[in-house]
Amino acid sequence: MKDRLRADLIDLMLIPGLSGHEERVARAIRTRLAAEGIESRTDRLGNLIASFPGDPDAPSVMLFTHMDQLGFFVRRIEADGLIRVERMGGVSERAMAAQVVTLCLGEGRDLPGIIMNKAHHATGPDEKYRVLTAPEITIDTGHGSKAAVEAAGVRIGTPVVYRPQVVALDGDRIAGTAVDDRAGCAVLLEVARALALRMDGPTVHLVFSVQEEFNLRGAVVVAQALQPDIALQVDLMLATDTPDMAQRGEMMLGQGPGISLYSFHGRGTLNGVIPHPALVRLFEDTAAAEGMALQRSAQVGVLTDLSYVQLVGEGVASLDLGFPMRHSHSAVECCDVADLEALSRLLQAGIARIGPGFSLTRGD
Repeated sequence: MKDRLRADLIDLMLIPGLSGHEERVARAIRTRLAAEGIESRTDRLGNLIASFPGDPDAPSVMLFTHMDQLGFFVRRIEADGLIRVERMGGVSERAMAAQVVTLCLGEGRDLPGIIMNKAHHATGPDEKYRVLTAPEITIDTGHGSKAAVEAAGVRIGTPVVYRPQVVALDGDRIAGTAVDDRAGCAVLLEVARALALRMDGPTVHLVFSVQEEFNLRGAVVVAQALQPDIALQVDLMLATDTPDMAQRGEMMLGQGPGISLYSFHGRGTLNGVIPHPALVRLFEDTAAAEGMALQRSAQVGVLTDLSYVQLVGEGVASLDLGFPMRHSHSAVECCDVADLEALSRLLQAGIARIGPGFSLTRGD
């Protein structure tokens, strides 16, 4: 399983998929599902859905993760060919300078570019420690004129992402672009393979959602259509095992999957998730029965689209599960494949425990 997860993760990390432009990622996932004999469908927004019918008397489950990544959109092309952009999603402006980017024109037609960084020798004392904001940066593709850039296919609205890359670190650790949340996609692919072979269990809808980085859009549409009883979101959890993060929690890379007991954005979007206690208990008991470590997270500044999915219909019992990740929203995010393998096993075992007698009534 670990080798397959690693291969899926690496392949998906190398595919650009800015929010609203996830088609290439969806096509790769759909191809993998089809190879396992699993049918899938897409909705108008581009969400990819694979349904596994089960016991109609058991609560239905929507297990989801997002396909998209953050980045930029072209907003202006200067006469000298330099490109100005607007950021899309929670781009870390501290991490932008001197990064290589890809302007996404279509498979086989993408263009490389560089986020320009003023020469150090010419940087004054007042500039050395100032971070440029996204509206201030320029991207150089080497073309030299607006006409040449446009002739290459770049237009206002062209998607831009950090150049897809994978860096294999020691052991099971992988760094690079879009670990958030191609790692989640790799986990769901592994769960899909298991669900295709199961003999019983609840109805499960696997969803690879769109536009999560753009105000948490896609998964809500799917939830409105499916009306699940339970929603399980798979996403990163902030690893806190480095000096800069040590006071934020106790989430360690390579020490197993995690559950979120509290998330709250607190900046601009006043939303978050306090999970359903029956689901917390379910996965704690499952981890104990499987002899598996289960880490716990409680964070401010974190938000997933589960925040809105939980409000669909009469309310959806919800829980965030995930994998520890370092360097979130940078060009070199980092995870451990062993955590992804354990998370996949935890999800399979936990979902198998959901039967007709599984109560979502508070206080039971």
